[in-house]
Parts: sequence; structure tokens; C-alpha cells
Amino acid sequence: MEHLLKQEQANCIKIVLFGPESTGKTTLSQHLARYYNSVWVPEYAREYLQNKWNNERKTCEAHDLLPIAIGQMNLENKLAQKTDTVLICDTDLLETKVYSETYYGGICDPILEKYALQNQYDLYFLTYIDTPWEADDLRDKPSEREKMFKAFESALKIHERPYVLLKGDKKERLNTAVSYIDKLLNNRQ
Repeated sequence: MEHLLKQEQANCIKIVLFGPESTGKTTLSQHLARYYNSVWVPEYAREYLQNKWNNERKTCEAHDLLPIAIGQMNLENKLAQKTDTVLICDTDLLETKVYSETYYGGICDPILEKYALQNQYDLYFLTYIDTPWEADDLRDKPSEREKMFKAFESALKIHERPYVLLKGDKKERLNTAVSYIDKLLNNRQ
């Protein structure tokens, strides 16, 4: 099973949108992929958990996290082979680790934790909570946005991940993200 969580080699810059729910990660991921005429890796957990909700009327449980992580890495590894410039990831295993620890009493499956820390990305964009909350079937903690933001920021700092804080409206976030990605692309040449 471990090989299913391992990040495969790819010839692209990997960017992760990282942060609490309902902070604009998916929208920005799509905009960045379109801007760079590249691909984005959607958040597998959304599809997995929406199907679970639709079929069982149940939300995420601890035993769902490994299948979610495997699905996420399968998508990432497959889509990373479709670009040689920049891959925009709507999430990563470190985000799954943060959710695991926050929702399930500080616990994270050791295999998930191993690959959350082992897999590497060129830059994280930490999305701030200054966007309006948008409810859906899966989002459940509108009153804990600040707590969740701090958990995500703490994970980036503790694990020494390179990150940029994104604030402001969609246009402001896109412009900031583009300026940092352009620097990475220019340094690559």
C-alpha cells in the first residue's frame, strides 16, 4: 500500500494550494492552471466524500483518510506526467495530515504521516480566511476557521515548507501567486 502514497518523479514545478475549507483553493487552482495553460490536480476528498454523503448520508471518518490519500496521490502522479511546466495541486497529503490531527484527536495514520512529510513541492500558497464562507454538504466548521488556519500555518512552519500567504480578493490572490510562480519558472531556465 505504501507505494500508492509515494510521489513519482515529474519534470514540472509543483505548487500546492493549502489551507482551511472555503478559502478559495479550488477556484484559484483552476485559474492558475488556465493562466499557465497547464493542469491542476483536483481535491480527491471532495469527490470521495460527496459520494459517501450521497450514498450513506455520512461525513468523513478516520478510516476514510487513507483511501482519500491514495486517491489524491494517484491523481497527482497521473496528472504530473501531462505537464513539463507547472502542476497546480488543490491539496496534498500534508493537508490530509492536518485534518486528521485536527478532527481525530491529534492522531494521523503513520503511513499517511510518512508520505505527507516525504513528498515534496516547490511552493505552497496558504489561503487566508478573508473569503466569505460558502456552505455545502461537506463543509462543517465555519466557526473554527481561525483555529484551522493556525493549524495549517503551523504545519508549514514545523515541517519547513516554503510558503506564501495569500490574502485579498480573487484577482489579488491570482496576481500574487503568478508573480511567485513566474519566479520559479524563470529560475528553472
